[in-house]
Amino acid sequence: MRYCATMPLRIGIVGLPNVGKSTLFNALTKSMGAQAANYPFCTIDPNVGIVAVPDDRLNALAALVKPRKVVPATVEFVDIAGLVRGASAGEGLGNKFLSHIREVDAICHVVRAFESGDILHVEGSVDPKRDRETIDTELALADLETIKKRIERIQGAARTGNKEAKTELALTEKIKAVLERGGPASSVAFDDDEPPLAEDMQLLTLKPVIYAVNASEEQMKSLTPENASRKLFLASSAEAGDGRETELVIISAKIEEDMQTLTPEESRIFLKDLGVESSGLDRLIRAAYRLLGYITYFTAGPEEVRAWTIRRGWAASRAAGVIHTDFEKGFICAETISYKDFIQFGSELKAKEAGKMRQEGKSYVVQDGDVMHFRFNV
Repeated sequence: MRYCATMPLRIGIVGLPNVGKSTLFNALTKSMGAQAANYPFCTIDPNVGIVAVPDDRLNALAALVKPRKVVPATVEFVDIAGLVRGASAGEGLGNKFLSHIREVDAICHVVRAFESGDILHVEGSVDPKRDRETIDTELALADLETIKKRIERIQGAARTGNKEAKTELALTEKIKAVLERGGPASSVAFDDDEPPLAEDMQLLTLKPVIYAVNASEEQMKSLTPENASRKLFLASSAEAGDGRETELVIISAKIEEDMQTLTPEESRIFLKDLGVESSGLDRLIRAAYRLLGYITYFTAGPEEVRAWTIRRGWAASRAAGVIHTDFEKGFICAETISYKDFIQFGSELKAKEAGKMRQEGKSYVVQDGDVMHFRFNV
């Protein structure tokens, strides 16, 4: 028997040196694992931190069920050394660690908006548009190097007539042409059968991007997603024509760091005074879920209440498989109660007595917040 629990959502944090990457990482993971100092390349090894996904629904279910254990969904953040102009050609240290974020689900690109005479900018001035373009270019150049190596590796097999190699070579040549023109891999006009093969290449510019605009406390009071987007000169995916999926979050790494010393109630009041509805961690994770099309379903019993992350549109049998492969293989039905009904009636039993428990088949599309119990036989 093999357990098949999903891996945490993985987000790679990139950006220039001294834009607040490590400060943000420390705050998000509530640790001081990543050094933060007023000089470039202070993060020498990639830092990895796993944090719980904030979800009030999980807490509400646990309060009713009173299980022995509560298990939240998790997000894994990977922080690498700051990239600089020319990183793809060996400048700086960040390029050495790009391999650590090739397997992430999304990239969090931290862009500095705050001014500070105490924290040096590697380019000598704060310019969000220039900084964004620098990192975008370096990621594209790193992908170009990856594609060139892949072409060298498969050319021989393609020349001998190997069908799979010929298909892959045609795709890599198509991607190479776009990257050489300065475009991201996401702008390639893929044929219907090509996206899975392209995804296997783990190209950085094919990944969804969350732009985290790192603002000062004063900027947090006035900066909106619209004017932040203008500062970065970000076009919508449709306008840019590059197919890139993006989200933008305004965040203050310094505020997030300072909040680690506050109680939850003090943090709530502090954020309210800033006119911010939730912490940067909450907003960053919500943006990632939207970007990747993730939803959460729950299992709830006396042993544990747990949150499970799946893709929107997954059928019940596939959702069951993230708990255990046997659940998917021997799927019989999913006893399902909506979160709203579970909370309203106060327990699984009372919801069932009220006729709110449904028996769903394997093709049922799981909804965000469903509380599920799987019946299976192997």
